[in-house]
Amino acid sequence: MNILILSFYYPPDLSAGSFRTKALVNSLVKDSDKKVTVTVLTTQPSRYQSYTPAASSVEISEAVTVRRIAVGARCGGFLGQAILFSQYAKEVIKFIKGKEYDVVFATSSRMMTATLGSFVARKLNIKLFLDLRDLFIDALPDVFPMRVGCLAAWSLRFLERWTVTKAQSVNLASPGFVNYFKSQYPNMPFTVHTNGIDDIFIENPLLQSKPASTKLNILYAGNIGMGQGLHHIIPQLAAKLSEQAKFTVIGCGSAITQLKSALSQHSVTNVEIIEPVRRTDLIKYYQNADVLFLHLNDMPSLKNVIPSKLFEYAATEKPILGGLSGFSAEFASNNITNIGIFNPCDVESALTALQKLHIGVTDRRDFVSKFSRKQIIKKMANVLLQET
Repeated sequence: MNILILSFYYPPDLSAGSFRTKALVNSLVKDSDKKVTVTVLTTQPSRYQSYTPAASSVEISEAVTVRRIAVGARCGGFLGQAILFSQYAKEVIKFIKGKEYDVVFATSSRMMTATLGSFVARKLNIKLFLDLRDLFIDALPDVFPMRVGCLAAWSLRFLERWTVTKAQSVNLASPGFVNYFKSQYPNMPFTVHTNGIDDIFIENPLLQSKPASTKLNILYAGNIGMGQGLHHIIPQLAAKLSEQAKFTVIGCGSAITQLKSALSQHSVTNVEIIEPVRRTDLIKYYQNADVLFLHLNDMPSLKNVIPSKLFEYAATEKPILGGLSGFSAEFASNNITNIGIFNPCDVESALTALQKLHIGVTDRRDFVSKFSRKQIIKKMANVLLQET
């Protein structure tokens, strides 16, 4: 079986989609009874300008070939992302000419890669499997002025329909997406396989005791974009906790300028911002943290997602302080112990939730077992293999 995988991000790039795709590739090759060859078309590391590790343009290992397409320097906004994607799409379309595959699998957060997958499937007359990690169209009214966002959502819904209806199967990364997709496509087959916990966080000893300090070490590690809205919460929260806590923020993204500006505006001195680091180095920061911080902006479209970082945080068995609402808050409260959930962008709610946390180790072995990435992805790979 010859499988083509489209994923804009792939290791060593840092992205939820990157880690998810790598796990799927491993499962397809190692867990299948069939003879499987996989070709991954992705990009050179491009998510963060400050994190661009070297990666081979062509990487061949046993049954897997990874081809990384060079795209320009990442620039902000939807227009910048669209330009980068157009470069990727152009090279993908050029590459597939004269090639033969049995199936194309596309994983996508903003629908663009999924639409490219639909085009490829139609062009090569092969089956299509989609993995949708976000409700992109649902988010447009949140990120654009209302009238523009609603018009864009209305227009792109036709493109979404053209994309989704071609697929033999569509996986949704959150159960919170089901109602929307079932209402729009009642006759389509959908599966739900969430993000999960990678072996690197299961196998490494994250639970190291650390000496008590006079201040809590509160750590945020992840993307710093409008969806996280850190500039709406961390500066004010850090100012309130100037005598009790210090914050470490590891990451980069489209809203980092707003975060730095807000920190300056509130004269905050107890927040340190660090550029993205490799996951092996990130573990050391987890080990030294007292509390792990998570936040989703106060946007209607974010009420149905499950942040991929939530799984990683929970594996550390450290206390979690999370600004969550809607389905993500419900999922967290039902599945994760010792998590303080507060209303997004609400400083007083965050302070109350922090006070209720147990600062220490929490046994979450049941959660880790249930949401092991390897097990989740194996089920997802089986769906693809059985229906091909």
